[in-house]
Amino acid sequence: MTRKATSRAILAHFTTPQLSIAQRFAAGKALREQFPREAHSWLPPAPYDRDPIAVLKAQATTRLKQLVPVRHARMQESPFAFLRGAAAIMAGDLVATPHSGLMVQACGDMHVANIGLYASAERNLVLAINDFDETHLGPWEWDLKRLAASALVAAEYLGADAARQREAARMIATGYRTKLREYGKMGFMRVWYDHIEQASVLDAFSVDAHRRVKATFAKARGRNHLQVLGKMTDLVDDQHRIRELHPFVIRETHTEDGEAVYEVLGELLEAYLASLPEDRRILLRRYRVVDVARKVVGVGSVGTRCWVILLTGADDDDPLFLQVKEAQPSVLAPYFTSEDDSGNQGRRVVRGQRMIQGSPDIFLGWCDLRGRHFYVRQLRDMKGGIDITPGMVKPRHFVEYCQLCGWALALAHAKSGDAAQIAGYLGKSEVMDEAIADFAVAYGQRTREDHALLLAAIAVSAPASAVDYSTAVFGTLGYARSDHPFAYQRSIDDNGTFLRDSVLGAQLDIRVSPEWSATLQGRLAPANFTDDRLDATLAWAFVSWRPSNDWQLRAGKLRIP
Repeated sequence: MTRKATSRAILAHFTTPQLSIAQRFAAGKALREQFPREAHSWLPPAPYDRDPIAVLKAQATTRLKQLVPVRHARMQESPFAFLRGAAAIMAGDLVATPHSGLMVQACGDMHVANIGLYASAERNLVLAINDFDETHLGPWEWDLKRLAASALVAAEYLGADAARQREAARMIATGYRTKLREYGKMGFMRVWYDHIEQASVLDAFSVDAHRRVKATFAKARGRNHLQVLGKMTDLVDDQHRIRELHPFVIRETHTEDGEAVYEVLGELLEAYLASLPEDRRILLRRYRVVDVARKVVGVGSVGTRCWVILLTGADDDDPLFLQVKEAQPSVLAPYFTSEDDSGNQGRRVVRGQRMIQGSPDIFLGWCDLRGRHFYVRQLRDMKGGIDITPGMVKPRHFVEYCQLCGWALALAHAKSGDAAQIAGYLGKSEVMDEAIADFAVAYGQRTREDHALLLAAIAVSAPASAVDYSTAVFGTLGYARSDHPFAYQRSIDDNGTFLRDSVLGAQLDIRVSPEWSATLQGRLAPANFTDDRLDATLAWAFVSWRPSNDWQLRAGKLRIP
């Protein structure tokens, strides 16, 4: 197409009258004849050759081999953890489900743990989708169904009964439908600038939950770069260094390809800077690199290449943490065509985030290095959210939160899709709410079955094992001899002996997940009540639970110095 033809086509776009809001609502409603809303409750039976473990193994081929067991370990913790890491599996299941043909910039990995608080450019806390690794052109129904299924499985994880689990899924659909109807009637600019602010989040909860919600706000505000500096670094020779925590945070001198990290870092920064607007480049150039480390993040992302860069600005109290994360093709790419498919996958992530998040990270950018694609963002900037852990949130409060999650998804889809048409299809009644809840119940059962398959694969197959074993052997060989013919200190005489000071030991460490591990240590040491032998004893036998980097609890037999 010539330049003049292109100009004419663009002009035609901007001068052609578009459908009114009422007409777009009507167009969406008309789609119900072809795609009945009740049909969305249907989950097709799994085909005979469906193999979720094979999907995980295929993904593992593009990831760091040493981190694949960590990913499987995190997914085995519960059906909810499994669902978080199973975006590719669910995408394969959703292919056979009906959709209206209305497309949006989909999240691609929509679940309740991927919605949270973050700082807007104006430094206000807002609630929105916060993970875009799988973002891609796709049907709005896919995001909605995955989000509802995750709500049901998460509610089960929190201890909710079956009725409340279904209610959590239904509230996702209710929040989505009611808010999308509002957005469908709004002007485009008003939708673009809309946010879910603190007051709206608080209003969604019962009064008895307000204290905990406000504490969540306060915690998110405290999660800034200075807080990360105190938590993730140590002061070494008057300089901050990222604290290692194997295998989750490791300072490496060379990449997996054998190149010096700092040489590669220069090329990475050059490419990244080119993706930023000029004003952000000027700001970033004021900082200086202090340290770099590799970091394990999330559940579904474990095994992809991810680095953390510590920079400082005006002084040590002006830190900046950047996260450089590998971007691989979206799990939706095999099923839908997008202009981003052939380009840099980091750019795809950034473009999708800028389109549907509303007020993204000011340092959001991308780069290409040795054929691998990355996107860059701040590691932590007032990020937070509800703690979906048993005992940390009541099931009834979680149900209230689910309506907020539906709202967050509606806002994202309204920014990139035709809110009026989708709202017209959804309608005013609860028909779609009930259909989505029924789908979530069915997919929750499939998730439990898939989770059981993973546990079985871990138990019987070494390649899929998520259990990490390590062993160590230690010992001391001590010889003692007295210059007197009589025994000195029991068995020591002028003939000499190895029995009094020799110790041989072995230790087995078993890590079954990032949080849980067990340690056994046996020792062959001098007997307590006889002089002529060594006795075998169990010195250590304990279980460890590390809920965070700052806490570790041990229970069992330990030797106290």
